[in-house]
Order: sequence, then C-alpha cells, then structure tokens
Amino acid sequence: MSKFINPRTDFAFKKIFGSPQSKDILINFLDALLYEGKSVIQDLTILDPYQVPRIRGIKESYLDVKALLADGQTVIIEMQVLNVLGFKKRVLYNAAKSYSAQLEVGDDYALLNPVIALTITDFEMFSDSERVVSRYRLKEVNDLKDYSNDLELVFAELPKFRKEVSQLSTLADKWLYFLKEAERLKSVPPNLDQEPAIHDAFEVARQSHLTKEELDILERQSFFIQDNKNSIRLGVMQGKAEGRKEGLEEGDKQARIEIARSLKDKMSLSEIAAITGLTPEEIEEII
Repeated sequence: MSKFINPRTDFAFKKIFGSPQSKDILINFLDALLYEGKSVIQDLTILDPYQVPRIRGIKESYLDVKALLADGQTVIIEMQVLNVLGFKKRVLYNAAKSYSAQLEVGDDYALLNPVIALTITDFEMFSDSERVVSRYRLKEVNDLKDYSNDLELVFAELPKFRKEVSQLSTLADKWLYFLKEAERLKSVPPNLDQEPAIHDAFEVARQSHLTKEELDILERQSFFIQDNKNSIRLGVMQGKAEGRKEGLEEGDKQARIEIARSLKDKMSLSEIAAITGLTPEEIEEII
C-alpha cells in the first residue's frame, strides 16, 4: 500500500483541499494556479466542507471544492479523472450557474461578483496545445479585447506536466507534481516539504491518517474509476473492430451504457444523464 492517498480521486481531492482545516492549503494552491504564486488571496470561506461519506456509497464524494474569497469572488475547484461526454459544457454550465445563483429575484445585476472555475484533469483536453495551464474568458473575436472578466475557466492538464522533482521551480510546479505523483512517493521531497502548505497537504494525504471508513470509500472510488476507464477502452476497441462509423458509434454507446450501470447506486438519473449523454428514459431501461 502506498504511503499517500491518490489526490486525483474526487474523495481525496475534497479531503485535502476542502476540509475545514484546509483553508491555508487551499489559499496557497489557488495563489499558485491562478496568480503565479503571488500572495493575492487574503482569506476565503470553504463552502460545503468535506465530511466523511456514508459507507454504503460514494455519491457524497462527488462534490466540487467551492470557496468564497474575501473580495467576493467565487472559485469552483474540480478534479476530473474521466473525460466523459459533454464535460466541457458541464464546466461552463457549472460556472454560469454559480454566477447567476448569486442574485435573488429583483436584485441588481451590479451585485454580481466574478466566478472562476478551476478544473484539474487527469487527461488531455486540448490536444492542439502543450500548455499545461490554460485560461479562457469572454473576448471580442477579432482584437481579443475582454468583454468581461466575470466568468473565467482555468484548466490544468496533468498529463502535460512532465517535470521531474529536481526541475520544479515555481509554486505551481510543486502543486502539480503533488497532484500527479503523491501516491507514488514514499517520502516527501525536500523541495516540496519546505513549502508549509504542501507539507500540510501531504500530512492530510497520509494513508495512516485516514479512518477505516475513509480507506474503504477511497478503495471503492479507485475501483469505480478503473472500471469506467476500462469500459471506455472496451467501447473504443469494439468500435475499431467493426472498422466503420456505425461500429464506432455502437462501441461508444455500449461504453456509456456500462458507465450508467456502474453509477446506478451512486448517482441520480439526472447526474448519470449528464455524465453519459444518455436520456433519463434510456437510463431507466438500462438499470
């Protein structure tokens, strides 16, 4: 068994960055990824902090880390392992929903504060770029002038981060290395341990600090992720074996059906539909 839990699972990510005692960890992490390591964030409130999920399922662990900054900005932080159908649209939807949810009926639009959606992916989202961290805002098409900074999407693609521990130079480098390599480490590298917030993150991630219930949830979620990765691979292989467009489409459909079956006891119909692209009626028939 590894010394540290895998911070890329939803459960572990929320425990490390969204626990009540994780405020300083989260501030440092956000300063690194959003503000080039500068101490910009003075304070924040973690909304819906981590609690140990019920042992019968892992549905409760499928939550983003959400924080309200002292200046009124909302930041949504999500770790995504599987490249599911419609994921790009889901990120945009969640950011827009958080933006509009700030107002009650009759409130002035001037009261709206910016929303940043920070998404860390364990797969490549933008194959036409080698950039590890990319940022998107509303801009004019021709001269790229900003329309508004109120809605910003930030992506960090872990597969594109290939630095060795000796090459880590920035605070962002160190956090990305932590996310990608922590579960494979036997001890904390000195150049990461010297950062107080990263040192604390490793302490939260120690296997020995987890309860039996948390370890059980972690194991279930790891199996769940691997099963769904295998389902996606199976669908692609089936499609390729057919050697034609219909085969590819059928293989993709079968993979989504297998994912729906694996989620039936863990998520609602609407959540499964958002992940798989299947209709609620199709999902009801499947399960």
